[in-house]
Amino acid sequence: MEENMEEGQTQKGCFECCIKCLGGIPYASLIATILLYAGVALFCGCGHEALSGTVTILQSYFEVVRGPLDTLDVFTMIDIFKYVIYGVAAAFFVYGILLMVEGFFTTGAIRDLYGDFKITTCGRCVSAWFIMLTYIFMLAWLGVTAFTSLPVFMYFNIWNMCQNTTAIEGVKMCLDLRQFGVVTISEEKKLCTETEKFLKMCDSNELDLTFHLFVCALAGAGAAVIAMVHYLMVLSANWAYVKDACRMQKYEDIKSKEEQELHDIHSTRSKERLNAYT
Repeated sequence: MEENMEEGQTQKGCFECCIKCLGGIPYASLIATILLYAGVALFCGCGHEALSGTVTILQSYFEVVRGPLDTLDVFTMIDIFKYVIYGVAAAFFVYGILLMVEGFFTTGAIRDLYGDFKITTCGRCVSAWFIMLTYIFMLAWLGVTAFTSLPVFMYFNIWNMCQNTTAIEGVKMCLDLRQFGVVTISEEKKLCTETEKFLKMCDSNELDLTFHLFVCALAGAGAAVIAMVHYLMVLSANWAYVKDACRMQKYEDIKSKEEQELHDIHSTRSKERLNAYT
């Protein structure tokens, strides 16, 4: 009988511990972090492969040749974009961890508002700094989203030309890379619909795959923007809660101090009356 009671108390203690641990998880920050990681992974992975597919299309069908190492051509720009993607993936992986840690500490501060936990000025400054930094990153991701829409628009035009050429016979259209700024004005890299290379490009998997990869990269950038907005809402709410908690702590300290002073005055008067009576 006693063993059953001890087992029941142990299970109850484990259940209460689990409930307490689950209650301390910052679910809003967790959702924003998952969305951020998913968006960054989608943007970086699909963007990297889409750039590699673009290099293949330029070299195979448009016959664009890579220039010397000291020249800034389209291939050099693509290599730079790939290195930027590596940096973005590493930076936002670390930033997501930092925001999750900040969410855990802020949640603990709110949970322990009436306990021994004291909210410091440094903690409020860190929260305000994260708000400002997240706002800057949100604007940056908006710019990345707008920039990623450019290759999507370009590939959509090429895909549309392929569809029109297949559907309507006798239509002659040409695709000139100078229109997109891929090559210089002096270079003529034109691909018309009547040529065999254009038909091969339309039938190849590289064009369709690269187009859809850029669309997925655009979706990932949009998801990162939504994650940044979500983080801004979470951080602003946490900062407001922390600020209100700090004011509440100051009020409680002043109130307890006044009560202690009143208690001391009352004790002093009682002692004086007792001495006067004796």
